[in-house]
Amino acid sequence: MCTVCGCGTSSVEGKPVEATDGHSHEGPGGDAHAHDHGHRHDHDHDHAHGHGHSHDRDSAGEHASAPIDFGAGAAGVHVAGLSQDRIVRIERDILGKNNGHAAENRARFARTGTFALNFVSSPGSGKTSLLARAIGELKDRLKIAVIEGDQQTSNDAQRIRAAGAPAVQINTGKGCHLDAHMVGHGLDQLKLEHGGVLFIENVGNLVCPAAFDLGEAHKVVVLSVTEGEDKPLKYPEMFAASDLLLLNKSDLLPHLDFDTGLCLANALRINPDLQTLIVSAKTGEGMPAFYAWLEGRAARRARATAHHATAKKN
Repeated sequence: MCTVCGCGTSSVEGKPVEATDGHSHEGPGGDAHAHDHGHRHDHDHDHAHGHGHSHDRDSAGEHASAPIDFGAGAAGVHVAGLSQDRIVRIERDILGKNNGHAAENRARFARTGTFALNFVSSPGSGKTSLLARAIGELKDRLKIAVIEGDQQTSNDAQRIRAAGAPAVQINTGKGCHLDAHMVGHGLDQLKLEHGGVLFIENVGNLVCPAAFDLGEAHKVVVLSVTEGEDKPLKYPEMFAASDLLLLNKSDLLPHLDFDTGLCLANALRINPDLQTLIVSAKTGEGMPAFYAWLEGRAARRARATAHHATAKKN
């Protein structure tokens, strides 16, 4: 988890904006967005790296069978020079502020009946290809907009626009995930159609995006068959936080030694409520099932919004 790693400088189409790091960055249109996040950035620890134990290799064989677990503490992460309690406090502070922005985004989606999905994966899983195919095949049935997250370039936003949907690119710089405040800035540049769908393509990373609510209805984790059946066990937080798993690149299965059943079993071991679909962004295999999942939930969201608006008038 990266809530203490210092990442977060971002830009929307090349314009720096504030992330959740508590600093002021120039926002869209050149505005400054200075926010006091109520925590101090002074470092009340020294950076000496004395570990108080020997690194001699006499007992190497003794340690060979067990991993060195730096995630066993209360915070679930180790940061040199910080106590577990201090890490927990920092994470609560950052995530609390993020959740406030996520609530604002969620209220915005509710007003327009927008069905927002947060697509997460490791780099190279085929997220952009999958979304581009979905846009091409659904653009006459659904009003789709896209927020693209990457550390650099606008390549993916250009691909999405070419597929037929409006897209805003958010570049995170050294940041390894989108946060709700960045997405809020992206929404300022998108026109959300009533009853439409918003695809948020997160930065390729199976770790940090799991912790950050963007205001979405669901996280959709995309895993490709080239990545190995044990990915859900290696990165459990992401699979636990997601509602749908799209196992992509099924067209490559005849050429790989990949156990589909084992992969899905591992995912369900982490999250028994996880829905799973096997798809190919290249051939279209399994995509109709994903579209049915998507359209059913988008229609339900639109009906709920219309019902709420009617009840409010009455």
